[in-house]
Amino acid sequence: MDPRMRARPREAHASPSPAVAANAEGDAIEVLESTDVLPMAPEDHWKTLFDQFDPENSGYISTEQFRSLLNTHGSELDPHKLAVLLALADSNADGRICYQDFVNLMSNKRSNSFRRAILQGSRQRKSVALLEEPGLSVSQRLVRHVAFETLPREMDRKWYYDSYTGCPPPWFIIVVTIVEVAVFVYYGLLLDRWVLQVSHPLYLRNPLVYHPQLRAQAWRYLSYIFMHAGIEHLTLNVLLQLLVGVPLEMVHGALRIGFLYISGVLAGSLAVSVADMTAPVVGSSGGVYALVSAHLANIVMNWSGMKCQFKLLRMGAALLCMSAEFGRAVWLRFYPSVYPPCPNPSFVAHLGGVAVGVTLGVVVLRNYEQRLQEQSLWWIFILVYIVFVLFAVFWNIFAYSLLELRLPPLP
Repeated sequence: MDPRMRARPREAHASPSPAVAANAEGDAIEVLESTDVLPMAPEDHWKTLFDQFDPENSGYISTEQFRSLLNTHGSELDPHKLAVLLALADSNADGRICYQDFVNLMSNKRSNSFRRAILQGSRQRKSVALLEEPGLSVSQRLVRHVAFETLPREMDRKWYYDSYTGCPPPWFIIVVTIVEVAVFVYYGLLLDRWVLQVSHPLYLRNPLVYHPQLRAQAWRYLSYIFMHAGIEHLTLNVLLQLLVGVPLEMVHGALRIGFLYISGVLAGSLAVSVADMTAPVVGSSGGVYALVSAHLANIVMNWSGMKCQFKLLRMGAALLCMSAEFGRAVWLRFYPSVYPPCPNPSFVAHLGGVAVGVTLGVVVLRNYEQRLQEQSLWWIFILVYIVFVLFAVFWNIFAYSLLELRLPPLP
């Protein structure tokens, strides 16, 4: 047997966790940990192996042939894991497996074939529910808590619980938060003002804030998140950002959550440049609202599957915090400016973040460990987002002059 095909030992736990067992009540499903199957190998290796069972090059092998292959090459697999693969073969309705499914299974690619429910029938096994597992360490309890907070499917919760290693840690949200706090403290000391910093006449004279007079400086469409109107603005944003963003990043990774956050930030500033053309923008509310609205929408759409405790009460608390922050932004926008005719910062960025959250965000959060490029909704929302960005870019280039809009000067 090729040594590359030996199963990698389990690293997440010293002994098999009961979290990977299926429910003993019947229609339960069981998943295979990607670290316990067979190690990744070049696709041509699997093609050679597949061709041995498909001499006619039909592109299919029967489930019996697949069982034979597993019995021949799976001798070093944990019997429990081998039984899962055999059950997957048995659950195939048409009695055969195509080449791509075969490659996905054998190379640990977690495609939709892994997500299919495996009816256990006589294979029902005694298990302990993930929520009731005794004797867990603090770190294991944290991972379990995050799984129940963010994932609606028991299959995904068990998969995440047993495969999470904490490496890499959720660095993106933490780094962004640290930079935001550091910038706020710096300007607080520089301006000697902590509450309603935005009311200081020198506040907008910095290289980070988005201002319509300086819209040609493209970095300001993103850098404005590091400036906040005051400590009341920063506190609410940071709390929501950490309480929601860190668990989401632990589950979905820095790449996906970072993309969602930055998309919300960019949509927020562009929305202001289109809908509130004379106002500046400050604060990370666009990115924060993208994350929070995506999370809340995911909970509502998967209400019965979400097992987080007191979810209705906690949703109400999150909505209350969002409403308070949005109300503060609306009040500030229409409060008389201390340096007229330049208005106070806009609140429209919040709405841009929400729009990103309930579109792109929902697709990201509903497809844990799945390839987003295989989801048609992902491409639809990406296309809509690109169209909006292009529209906003052309609007910023031509609309201000065509409308003969008089922009307020810098303070």
